[in-house]
Amino acid sequence: MKQSTLHLPDHLAVIMDGNGRWAEQRGQRRSIGHLAGARAMREVVAHCARAGIPQLTLYAFSSDNWRRPPAEVSALLTLFTSHFRSQGVALARAGIKLTVIGRRSRLPMPLRSAIRDAEARTAQGRVMQLRVAIDYSSREAIRRAEGSGTSPGDTSDGSPMLPPVDLLMRTGGERRLSDFLLWECAYAELLFLDVLWPDITPAILDDAFADFARRDRRFGNVSQRVSA
Repeated sequence: MKQSTLHLPDHLAVIMDGNGRWAEQRGQRRSIGHLAGARAMREVVAHCARAGIPQLTLYAFSSDNWRRPPAEVSALLTLFTSHFRSQGVALARAGIKLTVIGRRSRLPMPLRSAIRDAEARTAQGRVMQLRVAIDYSSREAIRRAEGSGTSPGDTSDGSPMLPPVDLLMRTGGERRLSDFLLWECAYAELLFLDVLWPDITPAILDDAFADFARRDRRFGNVSQRVSA
């Protein structure tokens, strides 16, 4: 049951951008920014679950992110492995079901193992569906679907199509989708925030939910707020 009286998004998708710049602004290594971003992610997941968001999808690592410096990529993959190993129990206790979407064949074996264990541990969660996109490309998913006759929203493991995104939020000041859930975002409301991801707070999320509740979503129809 949703705890807020606001009309909340049924599916919130977030592009978590700005970790590296956050660290650089403080004279620190980019990997420190990713650690801070992981802490912010845990807070966001917990707050969304408390607020009553049924579906949360987070963009953690795109297929294009392999182009980053090898040291940064290695640090990210190690962080993902540690995160999934440490958070499986906490997510299960909170009733949050975890699914990782994206291409797994290029991920190191320790990370794949950590993902499988976390997914199995949280499989019975009913409070919220959390998806984390790693080595993910929406364009690749669409191309793959065209060749196989399936829906572009089908996940790599054959599970059902992802639900439409109601609100797509991106931190970091950029104004683009970066190959994330292009099919699912056909009618998504878009919100671009200048705040860097490690600085995201529950209060900022609540402001985003309030902004969403004020929007008039028509889906090609006329506004329901005006008479014929």
